[in-house]
Amino acid sequence: MKLEVINTSGQKTGKSVTLDASVFAVEPNDHAIYLDVKRYLAAQRTGTHKSKHRGEIHGSTRKLHKQKGTGGSRKGSIKNPLFRQGGTIFGPRPRNYDIKVNKSTQRLARKSALTYKAKENGIMVLDTIAMDKPRTKDFAAMLKNLSLEGKKTLVLLPERMDNVFLSSRNLEKANVQIASLVNTYDIMNSHNVVFVGNAHEVVTELLKK
Repeated sequence: MKLEVINTSGQKTGKSVTLDASVFAVEPNDHAIYLDVKRYLAAQRTGTHKSKHRGEIHGSTRKLHKQKGTGGSRKGSIKNPLFRQGGTIFGPRPRNYDIKVNKSTQRLARKSALTYKAKENGIMVLDTIAMDKPRTKDFAAMLKNLSLEGKKTLVLLPERMDNVFLSSRNLEKANVQIASLVNTYDIMNSHNVVFVGNAHEVVTELLKK
């Protein structure tokens, strides 16, 4: 698949790149995408939720009354889960929500997601983004020039560019990442994927391993 390279003004530069068919034109696997997105979302959960059981409640452990002869039920301490302000029965405990997905399945999922974007003409290639200092207004103007204003856009950089990161972080629908860290969820959650410089080559090399 051949794409024209454009600049930040939205004009053609006269250059073109060819996207590797083994990454951008595979047979999409929807189940692989589902598994990888599920894995990514599960990994975002901290798993720090917790409630106190009867052994962690502050209170006396004195037996409320004698075992027999009262005509009432048997009762232990005031921390009994059946009493108000007692411990919690089967409450949430800290846990890890990580889901194991094979590396090959993760690669297939990203290839499938990129293939869908390529079929939908949702991939662009920029020659470069030059920013001397962080300026959100300039980044927003670039998106407008590319007809991406108001659309969820994933911008992939070949390497870390702090000024570009800082310029985009106040824009709700703009997501800037290093190409080597791209994941299936962000690809599927965006309308367009913009590769800057040789970012597409970084992704291709990563996914062809």
